[in-house]
Amino acid sequence: MRPETPAETTQAPPVAPVPAARQGEGDREAHLEQAQRLERVAERHPEDAEQLLLRAAAHFELADDRSRASALYDGLLAGAPEDPALIRALKAANLWEYGHEAEAQAIVSGVRAAAPGTPGPWIVVTQALEAHDELEEAHATYQEAVALLLDGSAPPPYEARPLLIGRHRVRRLLGLEHDAWDTMADALNPASVPLDELHDPNRTWVLGSDSPEELRAEITRLQAELATYRAALSRPFPVAVLHWPEPELTELLASYPALATEYPSYEAHTASIESALRDLAASGIPNLGIVRATVPSYEAFAAAESTTPTTPALLPLYTTTLATRALATPWPPHPGAPCWCGAEAGYEECHGAG
Repeated sequence: MRPETPAETTQAPPVAPVPAARQGEGDREAHLEQAQRLERVAERHPEDAEQLLLRAAAHFELADDRSRASALYDGLLAGAPEDPALIRALKAANLWEYGHEAEAQAIVSGVRAAAPGTPGPWIVVTQALEAHDELEEAHATYQEAVALLLDGSAPPPYEARPLLIGRHRVRRLLGLEHDAWDTMADALNPASVPLDELHDPNRTWVLGSDSPEELRAEITRLQAELATYRAALSRPFPVAVLHWPEPELTELLASYPALATEYPSYEAHTASIESALRDLAASGIPNLGIVRATVPSYEAFAAAESTTPTTPALLPLYTTTLATRALATPWPPHPGAPCWCGAEAGYEECHGAG
């Protein structure tokens, strides 16, 4: 049996806006092409249109075509989106970047009043407020978010940690004393540089120094902060591996016995997945993920590709397509989380053991 085939997926662009002046014409054209490609994919896969169009909007923003990004956000909000608060937050951040400050602030106020129960909208609006020097409002918004979403007696979920890190940053800029949330942010900070140093307002003065040593030290600190920021907000899965849940694998092999050479047993299949992902992690590849297959979707995919499900080359292509449609889940699971295979045992007691 050969190991599961990792698949390259489309990397989602960062939420934070990139100034157009720093991008060459080639970069702009590349982002426009990617946005238009995602729009075409969304037409073919309406069930995943929301995630695909959000990625397209981000590429339009990176290409400094912000009006087209706003049009996508408006189109999504005109329907029945799964996460309207996040879309409104992204729309506000985009509007603010091209001169519609009053409308952006009104949308931000609406998002805060709606008090969404997920971190994403809060992260976007707080960072938009920070980016435009609305530090008091950013701090108040961080306060609302952590009070709503976080329990001070337990570590926050991974996706909410940017709220604590950002709150610490704003409080440092405002000269506020540390509190319990700041202490927790310090403990969760994965960078080698302490948060107090990363968020020191006086660092900005160093950038005007004539000392090469001071400038190099500041660049190192900024790189550490950027790495922390990217790790906290990262959503894409550049490399993903295909997982057939046991009932689906049983159905697959009953319908297509020729694939038994690929999957001699469910136990071998899941062991191969874990082994492949560990090898990829050991080689330094970040942001690994798992996509779950179903027989109906695989058959439909084979039909769309004008081939048969028993074609071996179809499996990695199917994996890539699922991951590109934002259907990957991160690997490894967080400590204490259920195992990715679906077993009742936690990951550390199941495939994460040993």
